[in-house]
Amino acid sequence: MAARRLSSLLSRSLSLPPVYASLGDHSLLEARQLVSEKTFPTLDPRTGEVIAHVAEGDAEDINCAVSAARKAFDEGPWLKMTAYERSRIILRFADLLEKHIDEIAALETWDNGKPYEQAAKIKLPIIVRIFHYYAGWADKLHGLTVPADGPYHVQTLHEPIGVAGQIIPWNFPLAMFAWKVGPALACGNTVVLKSAEQTPLTALYAAKLFHEAGLPPGVLNIVSGYGPTAGAALASHMDVDKLAFTGSTDTGKIVLELVARSNLKPVTLELGGKSPFIVCEDADIGTAVELAHFALFFNQGQCCCAGSRTYVQERVYNGFIEKAKARAMKRIVGDPFKKGVEQGPQIDSEQFEKVLSYVRSGIESN
Repeated sequence: MAARRLSSLLSRSLSLPPVYASLGDHSLLEARQLVSEKTFPTLDPRTGEVIAHVAEGDAEDINCAVSAARKAFDEGPWLKMTAYERSRIILRFADLLEKHIDEIAALETWDNGKPYEQAAKIKLPIIVRIFHYYAGWADKLHGLTVPADGPYHVQTLHEPIGVAGQIIPWNFPLAMFAWKVGPALACGNTVVLKSAEQTPLTALYAAKLFHEAGLPPGVLNIVSGYGPTAGAALASHMDVDKLAFTGSTDTGKIVLELVARSNLKPVTLELGGKSPFIVCEDADIGTAVELAHFALFFNQGQCCCAGSRTYVQERVYNGFIEKAKARAMKRIVGDPFKKGVEQGPQIDSEQFEKVLSYVRSGIESN
């Protein structure tokens, strides 16, 4: 996609309350400033250039967001709506996502570096389906009648937990948004979500679309900021009823400790892993090579369940290595907005250097 086309898409569509950023003369975010009144730059991973300056939330801003979510849960219309009405709002949001796929995919590529073709043709359609899926659950959550000994009536009832705190990573910004926000809203909760500081823009865009879809004020609150400040404040907050975190194992340990030191809220951790890919001698080697290549290199290798260890049975090992190397050498790396590019840049220089350190380690160890 040409730079002019990208600029046209974004300048025409990105008016995102409550967002706090600007790109040249184009207002991306127009709303009140955060309490902290600080901003941070979000960068184009292709060039390192600043895309926009985004409001930097801190502990005070998290307090404001949690208060808004609590008020919306306790006093607002969200919980008083029928489940069917909540479902309709989520469905309208999914339809708006689908309507704006080009713009959102461009923003995801611009802020994250993933190939535009993958974002527009694969990721965004899946995200639309995710919200359709959870919208369908909203009016199908019910309890059970349980058999009991004696003249007793026993039943269970599923109720929303309250204010859901959510912290998402940078590798799949909008997919992580969908997996966190979709089920929480379908169940009738309110949400405070901290986006990754590397990729804050698509969550803000999505919040704007939710507003257009009719989501009541305070139900969904997006705070952009850093982990040690905004993230820690959210994990520690005494008025958050549930926390969901996706990120590194080391950070997950910190999050779990902060939760334990506060109100011992339930916490869900989705942490990084080293997933094995196993090739036996009776496998179709060509197919195995292609699958192993995808498992490792998909999303620039920035995937929680990347197939980063490949085990190959000895009798087919040499043939597999030869074909795997040939496939890797054919991989098209370049500007993620260009047609046919399979791999864009790493998210930032820190990740780039980390990957290079693994390459150097492999060379040094033969």
